[in-house]
Amino acid sequence: MLPSRLLWKLYLGYFVLIVLTASILGGLVFRRIKEDSLEEIQTSLRTHALFLREFSGRRPADESATELRDRLRILGREMGARLTVIGPDGVVLADSDQDPAEMENQLNRPEILRARSHGLDTRPRLSELRGVPGISLALPVGDNLGNDGYIRVSMPLSAIDERLGRSGKAVLGGTVTVAAVALILGLLVARRLLKPLVSMTRVAESMAKGDYGQRLSIARSDEIGELGEALNRMARSCQRRMETFQTDHRQLLAILGGMAEGVVAVDENERVLHMNEAAGRILGAEPSASLGKPVWETTRIPQISETISRTLREGTGVNTSLELRSSPRDRSIELKATPLRNGDQAPAGAVVVMHDVSERLRVETMRQDFVANVSHELKTPVTAIQALVETILDDPDMTFQTRDRFLRKTRNQSLRLSSIVTDLLTLSRMESEEGVSREIVDLRETVAVPAEEAIPTAEVRGVQLHIQVPDRPLWITGDMEGLCLVTSNLVGNALKYTPQKGEVTVSLSQEGSQALLKVEDSGIGIDARHLDRIFERFYRVDTARSRELGGTGLGLSIVKRVVLAHSGTVSVESIPGRGSTFRILLPVPGNSGPDSEPGSQVIRSSAS
Repeated sequence: MLPSRLLWKLYLGYFVLIVLTASILGGLVFRRIKEDSLEEIQTSLRTHALFLREFSGRRPADESATELRDRLRILGREMGARLTVIGPDGVVLADSDQDPAEMENQLNRPEILRARSHGLDTRPRLSELRGVPGISLALPVGDNLGNDGYIRVSMPLSAIDERLGRSGKAVLGGTVTVAAVALILGLLVARRLLKPLVSMTRVAESMAKGDYGQRLSIARSDEIGELGEALNRMARSCQRRMETFQTDHRQLLAILGGMAEGVVAVDENERVLHMNEAAGRILGAEPSASLGKPVWETTRIPQISETISRTLREGTGVNTSLELRSSPRDRSIELKATPLRNGDQAPAGAVVVMHDVSERLRVETMRQDFVANVSHELKTPVTAIQALVETILDDPDMTFQTRDRFLRKTRNQSLRLSSIVTDLLTLSRMESEEGVSREIVDLRETVAVPAEEAIPTAEVRGVQLHIQVPDRPLWITGDMEGLCLVTSNLVGNALKYTPQKGEVTVSLSQEGSQALLKVEDSGIGIDARHLDRIFERFYRVDTARSRELGGTGLGLSIVKRVVLAHSGTVSVESIPGRGSTFRILLPVPGNSGPDSEPGSQVIRSSAS
């Protein structure tokens, strides 16, 4: 079964044309053969009639009727015709096929009447002898008036039909043979003509399905070959364009997927065409599951669908913002919707860009708070120094004791101002990667040395300070100065807020692949509502007490920045009235030695 319907359609028309042509040609040939055969028969009849006429005119006078009949029978067999001799009165004298006695008078027969009226008429006429259709020719004998009688030559139509049938069969056989050969050749030609078209159809269907790698192999130089080459060129061009399109599409998806902003594209019916991961996080939706769905179905935020509807309705861009109340903190989102248009500039959808500005606003708020806090913290000692100096300058009669007391206060405020500036510079250095040095450091030194320096302070305050470090080194790559500041700030805070006869314990140990620095105190503790903010700059739980104790409000901020710069973590646990525990975990290399238990070596204790 040939796969091409076009082949059958083309071949059906060709089949009808061949059959019709063969039929017409066969009919014309048969008609011509029939006419030639009849003409030949008529000629034969005329020849036989003329011969019989001459024969009858020359027969012997004493010849009997029986002898005449025998001679006619012999001549009739040789001529293949029926011969009849008729007297002037219409009585049959002899007949090659029948006994004359059994035959009726022939004078009123059409052929006899015509022979009598027309004389020598050599055109045969249709007649019927003994109920059998035939063709006859009658001629007068002698003076052409029938005075000497008539002769008649007849031939039955069955013989003529048999002859024409043989001719017709020959014509029909030849016509069928020629038509069959023409149809077979036509089928072969049609198949050869349509085979490349079938291949082109398959290639075109493959291209319609997105497979542009198919190619035609046509070794022809005619129009079909040119069409095949054109199709191959189109396939190569489409393949290059599709590869370019796919590359651009992948790049676009990669760009959209890597954007921090959320991007949602919808069609004119507000069905989602694209949603990146950032948009999914903002909307609380799964991007892959949202494709093809209405945007109002993928999110519970009504402002999103309202913004898109407005953009599609008005055909202009829309800028707005919204506040999302969510856990663990609220978020601020800026929306920018832009209409999409097709090649005819007709509306085709919209794209919405969502920018989460929560962190930016938070940082801006922190910056404003930081500027305000820095201004306040710097203004306090500067104002105090200015007031003390102006008082000394305005009172030249001030006593030595009073002047000395004012100068001591001025020195204290200067030291406080210097501490604030130093801590700010340290914090700025730690927040910059270039400001953190990298060297091989033994953590025992960063803990033991600053803790030992705080022992005199602990003795003055009447607080027991315990320092516990392992007996083996804990090597890490880090900033020696920054790590020392961590210990110094934590121990200093613990001593400040631990009452007399309290205890502060500083311990260093290794737990698996991490080093644990723990500072415990039995001080006043921290209320739970302050724990999340104590590492912010200038944040104080008790402002008056902190300033009274000389704190800058930057110590814990420095601790957090140093720990983060070393890829560590810091946490705090506190119970008001019972004390606080600060834990710092820092990653250490695997060759730092076996785990060491805290307390394996006590460097020094203020209580010893």
